[in-house]
Amino acid sequence: MDTLAKILAAAARGEFPPSDGGLTVLPQPSPRDAGVLALTGHAVVFADVPPEWVRRLLPPGDLGAPLGPPFLSALCARTGRWAETHDVLLALPPSADTAADGTGRAGALVESFDQSHPRVKRALAHRSNVRVWTAEGGTVLTGRGVADRWEVAVEVDRTARGTGLGRALAAAARSLVPADETLWAQVAPGNAASLRAFLAAGFTPVGAEVLLSRENAAG
Repeated sequence: MDTLAKILAAAARGEFPPSDGGLTVLPQPSPRDAGVLALTGHAVVFADVPPEWVRRLLPPGDLGAPLGPPFLSALCARTGRWAETHDVLLALPPSADTAADGTGRAGALVESFDQSHPRVKRALAHRSNVRVWTAEGGTVLTGRGVADRWEVAVEVDRTARGTGLGRALAAAARSLVPADETLWAQVAPGNAASLRAFLAAGFTPVGAEVLLSRENAAG
């Protein structure tokens, strides 16, 4: 297990680096994945850039700088990538209880092999082993993302929103990955409905994350 995977595994257990304004700089866990992870009082930059260059740009104790526009712009210019959205990073450890009372709303999940949905196309750019399930009114995707972690994304049809289906699908995703693996989700802070759904399903916020994409920003 590489260092980033160990940091993530510990965070899912509620074990974090010291909240002293510290900084950890790591190589990319794969050619695909680069970005910045902000934990409470500690930042992790995982990109193939010189650590001394990162530390020159991020003065000790400036907690907002790692996810701030100046540093992200410099990191993108250095790596030839572009920054995606700021996301809340949530975890559902194997031992966590899901919102079992809501899972019935998901109905019978049926695996789909249709890769035309925009969310599926996005998942294929950021994850491996992507699988898709549908239920009446919604879609669930799973795959291996940053540091080979299991990730889930949920899409609820407009006509089914406000019915509890998002929470049900997020909870049902627990059964779609190996029982001994933590399940991760990335949610934009402004997507309050999705954030509430994942929290209600038992996911816990552990930090914030910005990924750097190799795709063309105009594409």
